[in-house]
Amino acid sequence: MSAGVVSEPARRALQAARWEALRRRPLRLLVLGLGALLFSLIVGIAFGNVAVSIDDTLAILGHRLLGLPQAAERSAAAEVIVMELRLPRVLTAMAVGCGLAVAGTVLQGLLRNPLADPYVLGTASGAALGAAVALLVPVQVAVLGLGLIHLLAFAGALLAVWLVYRLAGGSAAGSLTSILLTGYAVGSLLAAGLSLAMYLAGANLRQIFFYLLGSFATASWQQLAVGLPLVAASSALILMRARSLNALLLGEETALHLGLDVRRERGILLALASLVTAASVALAGLIGFVGLVVPHVVRLAVGPNARHVLPLSAVFGASFLVLADLVARIPGELPVGIVTAVVGAPFFLSLLRRFRQGYDL
Repeated sequence: MSAGVVSEPARRALQAARWEALRRRPLRLLVLGLGALLFSLIVGIAFGNVAVSIDDTLAILGHRLLGLPQAAERSAAAEVIVMELRLPRVLTAMAVGCGLAVAGTVLQGLLRNPLADPYVLGTASGAALGAAVALLVPVQVAVLGLGLIHLLAFAGALLAVWLVYRLAGGSAAGSLTSILLTGYAVGSLLAAGLSLAMYLAGANLRQIFFYLLGSFATASWQQLAVGLPLVAASSALILMRARSLNALLLGEETALHLGLDVRRERGILLALASLVTAASVALAGLIGFVGLVVPHVVRLAVGPNARHVLPLSAVFGASFLVLADLVARIPGELPVGIVTAVVGAPFFLSLLRRFRQGYDL
């Protein structure tokens, strides 16, 4: 046997080892992602304009959440910072990051468009217009801890998706191309309405801009109690439909041959992704980049299987947004959308470069 020829048993053994490594990669990444999520939770609570030591943070969380005894008395100010300010903010960032990443994964796969993000169906423009209108209304109300800006943003996002879906022909006749084009047209129309609202805003213009760039500054337990169930339930239902998403990735004809009700499943996935996005923008405003890039990074690492991409995107999207929010609030209170773009774009570009050069991600 020549030195450059590999025997058939050796070749099969090498191929089997590679397949085993690929099979175990999603599990390893999930463990890594859960570790990153725990790390982001702790540092997100401990650090900020007023730092609380890691020991005090863990002691307060253990005592208040798990009933563990405290070794020493903690200051009342530290407990308020941890339990009333930081913890709901970090959990809200986790929920929004998870929701946007899951919605982005669904829409990229469902529409078979690598540039699709959670806002492709007009939810961004609808939510922004709703928030702008809320700031123009002289009477402010609150329901279940949500102010008028959150309520109208949620309603505007859902209304935009409903318009896109109806104008595109609904699940019975609408094609993916018509949905994308209708989403672009409706988004442009709503953006014109937003421009008019901004023109009339006067002193409220800064608040509109702040909402357009996203922020967790107003996060609270009441808002989290309303938004988290929507994000969690919709994301869980999407995860349960990973098999349907995998079938749709193969094309509608192939999915039909596999016994899938294409129009029904497509409509359900679009509705769930839209609901997740609407709840996320109602909680934190418009935060770009998370739903576009996190699914791409995960897909480069583990392949297109939705059973792997969806949970990994949820975990890494949550931890990424918590860390981005930490960076945004250390110097003051920057909009977190600026940080997600500035921090995430170079990282994503470096991954793409390594992928093109054939390195292992």
